[in-house]
Amino acid sequence: MEADASVDMFSKVLENQLLQTTKLVEEHLDSEIQKLDQMDEDELERLKERRLEALRKAQQQKQEWLSKGHGEYREIPSERDFFQEVKESNKVVCHFYRDSTFRCKILDRHLVILSKKHLETKFLKLNVEKAPFLCERLRIKVIPTLALVKDGKTQDYVVGFTDLGNTDDFTTETLEWRLGCSDILNY
Repeated sequence: MEADASVDMFSKVLENQLLQTTKLVEEHLDSEIQKLDQMDEDELERLKERRLEALRKAQQQKQEWLSKGHGEYREIPSERDFFQEVKESNKVVCHFYRDSTFRCKILDRHLVILSKKHLETKFLKLNVEKAPFLCERLRIKVIPTLALVKDGKTQDYVVGFTDLGNTDDFTTETLEWRLGCSDILNY
């Protein structure tokens, strides 16, 4: 008997809270609609100009990224080039690989796709046999390794396939999600 009364009371309180929340949301939406209805031509024109300016800036940023080598997955020949490339871009994914390692080829396929999709990030690869100093400095011991560099500092690593489901047939989306977790690309 008491249990039924407390459940009934709880459901009424919950129903009341839900009603109040719904009313608040409805009032907010009504006020936004009213603001839009009351906009005059000048306000609409200013809004349109702000949006156009934002689009122009986005297009300009895209062109700048493309001029710096974003949008493609390419190999850099030496350690010296690594430092130059990292200085040029805010977000860099560098794949440390070896030709004889099968899993590096798997990673290459996914990185080609992601490089075209995420222009905000530069995608590079560097042969570990040509970069012993850099591999020692970054403590790269397992191949393949992705070094995730943001603002000139190595912020994270994806070592092997452990973070990708520990399988050779992980999806590009899985790798994209993992890189997004490190905020190295916009996921």
